[in-house]
Amino acid sequence: MMRTLFLQAPSFHGFDGGAGARYHARREIRSFWYPTWLAQPAAMVEGSKLIDAPSHRLKLDDVLPEAHQRDLVVIHTSTPSFPSDLRTVRALKAANPKLVIGLIGANVAVDAEGSLRACQDIDFVARNEFDFTIQEVAEGRELGRVPGLSWRAADGRIVHNEDRAIVEDMDRLPFVSPVYKRDLVIENYFSGYLKHPYLSFYTGRGCKSRCTFCLWPQTVGGHRYRVRSVGHVIDELKWARDAFPQVKEFFFDDDTLTDNLPRVEELARAIGKLGITWSCNAKANVPRATLKVMKDNGLRLFVVGYESGNQQILHNIKKGMRIDVAERFTRDCHELGITIHGTFILGLPGETKETIEETIRFAADINPHTIQVSLAAPYPGTFLHRQAVDNGWFDPNHAELVDESGTQMAPLQYPHLSHTEIFQSVDAFYRRFYFRAPKIASIVGEMVRSPEMMKRRLREGVEFFRFLRQREVAA
Repeated sequence: MMRTLFLQAPSFHGFDGGAGARYHARREIRSFWYPTWLAQPAAMVEGSKLIDAPSHRLKLDDVLPEAHQRDLVVIHTSTPSFPSDLRTVRALKAANPKLVIGLIGANVAVDAEGSLRACQDIDFVARNEFDFTIQEVAEGRELGRVPGLSWRAADGRIVHNEDRAIVEDMDRLPFVSPVYKRDLVIENYFSGYLKHPYLSFYTGRGCKSRCTFCLWPQTVGGHRYRVRSVGHVIDELKWARDAFPQVKEFFFDDDTLTDNLPRVEELARAIGKLGITWSCNAKANVPRATLKVMKDNGLRLFVVGYESGNQQILHNIKKGMRIDVAERFTRDCHELGITIHGTFILGLPGETKETIEETIRFAADINPHTIQVSLAAPYPGTFLHRQAVDNGWFDPNHAELVDESGTQMAPLQYPHLSHTEIFQSVDAFYRRFYFRAPKIASIVGEMVRSPEMMKRRLREGVEFFRFLRQREVAA
């Protein structure tokens, strides 16, 4: 077995681009997702080590000593971090020319050839689902015999091996939480809407929805929801509960855990017997009966991708969601006591000044506890990216997904809506949602009831206003 390092390399300060983040950018408040897509193959390679540099505030000089202790380095990369990740690749190879260095992630999965041509020091990239691909490389198998791999031959040729079949039996994958215990400081992982410290992992992969902007299903995970058995998930929860007694909440990071209603009810009832608090991603169409089962068995919060308050935009992005259904779902959650963190996207195809206003009013009307407002991000490999290229929607002066500090940009523009108008609408959205008397009262009440929440919200408030000031400068 090769001595293997799994690495999320240093990039922008505070950059949440880990192998689990859906948007690779600096957040409005400090936020880091667990590098689950790196931890999974790390759990399959004996003697490996995982370094998540951004969340642990590590710089390149902190990572370079590993070059002399490893035979293989596997780096997760994203479109925004790719240039800085290449600098890390070159530095590691310069420190140890014998190192074998490979890249994983959506960015290289959709452009294996271009990624290898971008840097001569990259030895291979793993396409699509890469867990067993990386395991076979780490076992020392010849690169030409590893399905799912694109690699550089000794004569410089780039070779693309046959595709690897997706994982069908998800119980074959080992737990990721022991890797967290071994290599990560879990207190370094934050989310503005989850209790701290929290722990997250997947109970399945894939999403049957066809949202045109969504990264993982279109590049790595696929659209068929493949799941671990309920018993397998419960066994990991038991292990993690004992290993991390400080954890206050478990988050299931499946794209949409509620895609399979019978399974999520079975899972909820099994979790209820453990007496833990948990949360998950959900689509805004879960029937009330299922919501009640989940709430009665420890569910605290949903992350819900509303995206827009305009029905035509939802049709344009193939969301498969009706506004009236989302409104009814949200009312049910409020009545049952389920907290909602709502996510919205501005600048999607069909966006106008009027639809932005409609979405802001919609968010205020349904009133989730907290919100996240993102800019439409056409990641390579997504249908949205192909649309943007075909229709000339990229702003030639602001085509990057993030700026030089890692803050998300608005790369799209339309004949009737400019980059600047889309970019500035995020600030207006946040201000009009949070600076309402009822919302302020709700947040203050939350702080008064909990000294810990008081300290946390004050920190987040400072970070949030700093974020808004930085955006004003960028605009």
